[in-house]
Amino acid sequence: MTTPQFQQIPQEAFDWYDDYAHGAMDRRTFMKKLGTLTALGFSMAVLTSALLPNYVLAEQVSFNDPDIKASYAEFDSPLGHGKGRGYLAVPTNTTAKLPSVLVVHENRGLNPYIKDVARRLAKAGFLAFAPDALFPLGGYPGNDDDGRAMQSSLAREKIQFDFIAASQFLKTHPLSSGKLGVVGFCFGGYMANYLAASANELIDAAVPFYGTPAAKELRKNIKAPLLIHLAQLDTRVNQTWPEYQADLDSLGIKYTMHMYQAANHGFHNDSTSRYDKAQAELAWQRTLDFFKLHLV
Repeated sequence: MTTPQFQQIPQEAFDWYDDYAHGAMDRRTFMKKLGTLTALGFSMAVLTSALLPNYVLAEQVSFNDPDIKASYAEFDSPLGHGKGRGYLAVPTNTTAKLPSVLVVHENRGLNPYIKDVARRLAKAGFLAFAPDALFPLGGYPGNDDDGRAMQSSLAREKIQFDFIAASQFLKTHPLSSGKLGVVGFCFGGYMANYLAASANELIDAAVPFYGTPAAKELRKNIKAPLLIHLAQLDTRVNQTWPEYQADLDSLGIKYTMHMYQAANHGFHNDSTSRYDKAQAELAWQRTLDFFKLHLV
């Protein structure tokens, strides 16, 4: 759950952050709006520490953990940016072929939280690969503001082709069993939906966390089962769900949707106070169980 010092921050502050993080509000406006809350007794230090990420908090599995080995790998992407690069996490305690999971970051590149998600999957016995959409521009720059600006400067179509190429790379990796899942968060949640629809010959299971659906005309192509995680307070993403659900139902696509009560967009990301520990852990256990069911 949210730590006690952050429990009373008004929901509108989290909504402003969501607008800011997704390009609907610039940083100056966001900070100005936060400043209005100082009249309620909140300091700017408390507000910014609550809402802006602190990636030191997001390391659940160390890159030095003896059960995993983490490195970087490049892949060809002829229809995208030519070359891609990502973070590869491998379990060290087995010589068997491994079920594989592609991990897709938010709208700001391969940050430390997403790397840690890849390590968590490797710790659980999966071959995990987290591509960086920002590789053509030099990679994640070390801060989210620049990362968002960089990602928004890239053509969405080429990014999508890069992730299809990454899926092909991982599915055919020498350590892979050939079974491939995808999990993504925010923009990555959209990519999980998109890959299930546009790369259906590659994807065997998809888990979008608070992601918008693929384009309507693509949805009929989905073959993989979906595990969909939504946050009750995430009005921006949730408004897309009724139409998506209707299409999934009419097309006979297998899915399970979980709505996490009183949770914000980003509730799985443990680097900000949007993190809801109990519900994040529940969603993650459901994700691991889902992948074990469909990939192992």
